[in-house]
Amino acid sequence: MASEATLRRALVDTCRAMNASGVNQGTSGNASARLDARRFLITPSGRAYDTMKPADLPVMALDGRWSGSYRPSTEWRFHRDIFAARPDVGAIVHAHSSFATALACLRLDVPSFHYMVAVAGGDSIRCTPYATFGTQELSDHALAALEGRKACLLANHGLIATGATPQKALALAIEVETLCGMYLRARAVTEPTQLSADEMARVIELFRSYGTPDFPDDDLRRVTSLAPRRR
Repeated sequence: MASEATLRRALVDTCRAMNASGVNQGTSGNASARLDARRFLITPSGRAYDTMKPADLPVMALDGRWSGSYRPSTEWRFHRDIFAARPDVGAIVHAHSSFATALACLRLDVPSFHYMVAVAGGDSIRCTPYATFGTQELSDHALAALEGRKACLLANHGLIATGATPQKALALAIEVETLCGMYLRARAVTEPTQLSADEMARVIELFRSYGTPDFPDDDLRRVTSLAPRRR
């Protein structure tokens, strides 16, 4: 596991990248990173990302206690509850990105209109019912929508994306935002055709080894070297 200093820097860099990528605006949204089984770092409430320093990040325990110079984000409850319920999650990004939020305001799930929906862990990206920001009710809705998933939409609010690291959580948030934009544009013409449950199950299985040397492809043969042979 990365050191606390490394995680602090990674979380600050991720927050700045959120705004630079257009996934987030101003001081909206928040992010967190697991320190150990009982503690996590989280962005402070109302701090501008471009001036936020690694030392500004408060530390929270799963029992709700915190330490630091600044109060934790008002959304700390769903960060805490996701870390407590999901040992596979190392970092969380929450953003008010345009396309994801537009779909969330329509209270629509993202169905299997494109195979990349599987990158979020299932054959859909669920949208929660509405609850006031920062409440336990919202956290409970988020946990339900994230069951078997890595990302979800929050009704009339935004998105949550999870990952092993802050960088991976942000990468998933960007992917979800892109998919939401595709779905909204396709839906403006007509409801897009959905891929079958069997096809999505096949894609989900392929994603388990995507990006690794073990990714299956019968037409590829790995050799130790392609250097020219000496005569």
